[in-house]
Amino acid sequence: MKISNELRAELEAAVWKKSTLSGSNGGDCLYAAKLSGDRYAIRDSEQPDVEPLILRGGVFRAFVGGAKLGEFDL
Repeated sequence: MKISNELRAELEAAVWKKSTLSGSNGGDCLYAAKLSGDRYAIRDSEQPDVEPLILRGGVFRAFVGGAKLGEFDL
């Protein structure tokens, strides 16, 4: 997916939250940010060259809810 200049600016200005379960030594860090238009972005600190994954709000909430219920304990 090619990121527009507008979205790139929003991603750069976003308030990214780090998972408290992320590694304490700077690795294995997952970050999420709320974007405009009921969208969320997720990024991996160990892959800085990979564009963040952009999810619609409903998809993000379904994933978070499923994770809380253990549905993704693979």
